[in-house]
Amino acid sequence: MAAHTRAARAQSGSHPTNHAPAGTSKHLTKPPRGADKIFRRKQSLVRDFNFGRHTAEVFDDMLARSVPFYAEVQRMMGEIAADFAQEDTAIYDLGCSTGQTFLALDPIIPKHMRFVGVDNSHDMLAKAKQTMQRRRILREIDWACADLNDTLDISDASVVIMNLTLQFVRPLNRQKLIATVYRGLRPNGCLIVVEKVLSRYSMLNRLFIKYHYAFKERHGYSRLEISQKREALENVLIPYRAEENLELLTDAGFKECEVFFKWYNFCGFMGIK
Repeated sequence: MAAHTRAARAQSGSHPTNHAPAGTSKHLTKPPRGADKIFRRKQSLVRDFNFGRHTAEVFDDMLARSVPFYAEVQRMMGEIAADFAQEDTAIYDLGCSTGQTFLALDPIIPKHMRFVGVDNSHDMLAKAKQTMQRRRILREIDWACADLNDTLDISDASVVIMNLTLQFVRPLNRQKLIATVYRGLRPNGCLIVVEKVLSRYSMLNRLFIKYHYAFKERHGYSRLEISQKREALENVLIPYRAEENLELLTDAGFKECEVFFKWYNFCGFMGIK
């Protein structure tokens, strides 16, 4: 890997910038039920981020307040998925978390098509099942608890979605995972990937991180919360450059690959088999 890539990765958001120093906000009001307050109080030891029960309980709020245009990206993924969904196939969501993507897909995908949600967190899957029941989603949904770093079974898929998922897969396993997805897709099937990404330029990385932290502050996160979450993600979330993600798709065999969404250091990709 080129030296400039390694240098850029070192400034990918796993390290604070001068624009977002750690500290507490002046006013800590009590957040509403279901609000993300995991990093609200100063922690003597910040542990690696995980997707257990406490995260699952507030994950929807965390995404809405941490990921720019999250609802719009969900809408876009549904729009794309609807165009590539094929009869007698399945739609997979790898890293399905609380099932929000399936909620976006359900109104626009034929009811006889099967959904498959895969996640390595039992707590996330339990929350997803509860969400489907509460929202009265009656279609067939298969749930699988599996680690995407391990061997995965994907078959008869016309659409596979990885929304902010690949960045948590160990880099050595990413090409193997994308190859597995490619083999499991029907011809003309589509892979949709949304990721946090790096710029090849260190100055732009710093600016994009600053803008993202400002986004979080506008959505109610204190600088302490931002700093502690950054530290928790440091060894867990490993982003690639946009070009590297596209290379993963083309190297696996996808014939048409393109960016469909970009906001500073967030990017959406699609590849057609």
